[in-house]
Amino acid sequence: MKELKKTMTESGVKASESIIETIDNIPTTLPVLPLRDVVVFPYMIFPVLVGRESSLRAATEALERSKNIFLVAQKNSNTDEPTADDVYQHGTVAKIIQMLKLPNGLMRILVDGVVQASAQKFIPNPLYLEAEIVINRTEIPTGHEIDALIRHASSLFAEYVRLNRNIPPEILMSFEGIKEPQRRLFYIASNLIQSVEVKQTILAVPNLREQLYELSKILTKEVDILKIEREIDGKVQDNIQKSQRKFFIQEQIRILQDELGEDEASPELIKLKDQILKAKMPKDVEEKALEEFNKLKKTPSMSPEFTVTRNFLDWLLVVPWFKKTKDNLDVEHVREILDTDHYGLEKPKERILEHIAVLNLVKEMRGQILCFVGPPGVGKTSLAKSIARALGRKLVRISLGGIRDEAEIRGHRRTYIGSMPGKIIQSMKRAGVVNPVILMDEVDKMSMDFRGDPSAALLEVLDPEQNVAFNDHYLEVDYDLSKVMFITTANVRYQIPLPLQDRMEIIELPGYLEHEKREIASRHIILKQIEEHGLSKKNVLIEDSAITKIIQEYTREAGVRNLEREIASVCRKVAKELVLAMRKNGHHKITGKSRKQNMLHHRIVVTPDKVETYLGVPKFRKKEAEREPRVGSVTGLAWTSVGGDILNVDVTIMRGVERLTLTGQLGEVMKESAQAALSYIRSNPKTFGINPDFYRNREIHIHLPEGSIPKDGPSAGITMAVAIISAASNRAARNDIAMTGEITLRGNVLPIGGLNEKLLAAQRSGIKMVLIPKDNVKDLAEIPQRVKEGLTIIPVEKIEEAIKYVFKPSKKKRA
Repeated sequence: MKELKKTMTESGVKASESIIETIDNIPTTLPVLPLRDVVVFPYMIFPVLVGRESSLRAATEALERSKNIFLVAQKNSNTDEPTADDVYQHGTVAKIIQMLKLPNGLMRILVDGVVQASAQKFIPNPLYLEAEIVINRTEIPTGHEIDALIRHASSLFAEYVRLNRNIPPEILMSFEGIKEPQRRLFYIASNLIQSVEVKQTILAVPNLREQLYELSKILTKEVDILKIEREIDGKVQDNIQKSQRKFFIQEQIRILQDELGEDEASPELIKLKDQILKAKMPKDVEEKALEEFNKLKKTPSMSPEFTVTRNFLDWLLVVPWFKKTKDNLDVEHVREILDTDHYGLEKPKERILEHIAVLNLVKEMRGQILCFVGPPGVGKTSLAKSIARALGRKLVRISLGGIRDEAEIRGHRRTYIGSMPGKIIQSMKRAGVVNPVILMDEVDKMSMDFRGDPSAALLEVLDPEQNVAFNDHYLEVDYDLSKVMFITTANVRYQIPLPLQDRMEIIELPGYLEHEKREIASRHIILKQIEEHGLSKKNVLIEDSAITKIIQEYTREAGVRNLEREIASVCRKVAKELVLAMRKNGHHKITGKSRKQNMLHHRIVVTPDKVETYLGVPKFRKKEAEREPRVGSVTGLAWTSVGGDILNVDVTIMRGVERLTLTGQLGEVMKESAQAALSYIRSNPKTFGINPDFYRNREIHIHLPEGSIPKDGPSAGITMAVAIISAASNRAARNDIAMTGEITLRGNVLPIGGLNEKLLAAQRSGIKMVLIPKDNVKDLAEIPQRVKEGLTIIPVEKIEEAIKYVFKPSKKKRA
């Protein structure tokens, strides 16, 4: 059912007057017609389009009776078949004065509101809603208060009509012709543009006085809201007019300036042009800047394009084009700074000194792109800072970890809101010179998604042949990066894309050896932590044996970060002990210089025993070789990210299904090495003096202890082969010998990596002899002599050569 609202006009008033209906003649039981989104008041003529079956039956029943019908509003207009609970209790008794049946089955009726009423109870009726009603028979009061309320409501209604653009002024002309207070009340209510809920509050009040009060509250609130809306609208119109006026004046000024031949529009733009001319930009960049400046002059300052162009010119001005720092080319000075800041790291230091030496000869050199690769905590970032300090250059650090957008490197185009240059140009702005050291940290941690691949954008930056004309998407001009010294860092080399590796000189920084960690702790870490904890060298001494204990039993890392944390923990314990000792002696109240002098009387020596007291139970145990020779047990050597370690391999041969069982969380490469070792031994049993049928009806089980730690790599191939031979021949292998090397199906021993760390692990574990691949002999020259001390290093080319060292000659071969 659809309802069409029609306000009461003067003709409507006359029509209602012509229909005289005595309230007493209205039945107490009437059909109910629910209305959607409308409230019909008394004295209001309103057309209703009836479409619902139940409503059509109610209207037809009313026409057959006395033409009276009870009109009520629905609580929810979306309800298609309303029940007694879906309509309001208070409504209006109306007279159907006209009915018209339409061709589409609908009915159009014209109703005239007669009197206010309320439903006492709804009568059950399956065809339509029907209710027993109570007519409002309250007498209309008179007096000064009613007159005052009518006048107040009338004045508010007049202002409401004046402020509301949706109500025509003719409504007031009709209103002035109405004299009766009740009719004036319902006329105002019917012309309010309000919700059904608000209008219902008037019908819910039976007394005219209370109805006028309710109507005045509604009108007062609406007038206040309309005034605020008018005020807001006025402010908006004023702003628009001011902007338009300013735009017209600026356009007139621009046209006049064009006529007079004047270039600059304001002192601010004159200053901007002077800055462009003094910036000493390259010729093509200056032309681009002046072109954008001319656009800026002709752009209104209120236009968004003005801000975009101004920001672009500001970036061109703040980026350095010619200013640079003077390099310190004293080789000895650079060597002294690098040695002071870092112990070891000979390869990167030597590379920097070579670079300085070349600069002494040619004054300028391109291709200064280094990549430090190594585990965390070995000093990659701090080494880059030392290089910048040694050269006297400014250092800018860029963290590339987690970057997945190519625009982070190249910048966003100016068409985007909030666009800005990429990290490279931003770093040049921060440096303020054309020859800084730019440190790109974590170059292996970049990723890619639908926004592009940032590592591909770095190809241009880190290519000496291309970065002379680096083009940022925001600046859109070539920028020379050839004078910049780029240093990148990474933890894992294979995670760096190959094209990017090709453009950098990669310098491997292996993990520190034990003696190097001891030296770093003595020279740098202990002094730093003593100072930070308010101590001095005179009242605390950490013995070398204590440092060794911390390194071996409380840290397991390639770098020295955890070592520094543990030493800091020791210093805190020492500080606490000192303060308690001073308090015991009554010196805790002394302050200033006297307090420091009293501290000197207390000296604490940190021994290995005290380390365990301070730091608690050791976190790691020192792995040692087997105490006595055993059949099927052979010691190998392994490389880990935190240094070298020994690797025990145990083999047992037992009755069962013919198969090879591998345990200890081995990787695919290590499993294949075990299979290759077994295949070679089965094909050459006589060479090793073992029974050719040693594997028949036998299960061969190879286990590598510490099963919770994943293990992989080919370098344990020779170790597993010798362990199988030991178990198959029932000969015990020497416990003071370790080995490393990859093997082939022909029994050849191939070279491996990480020899430095592996030899150190052998030395630390009490190994006397180490078997290495013959092709690794060339690497021994680069290994420090102190690592090789106490070790007999034997190069082998085939597995057969290793056998004579592993098994003692006194043992006879058994078939």
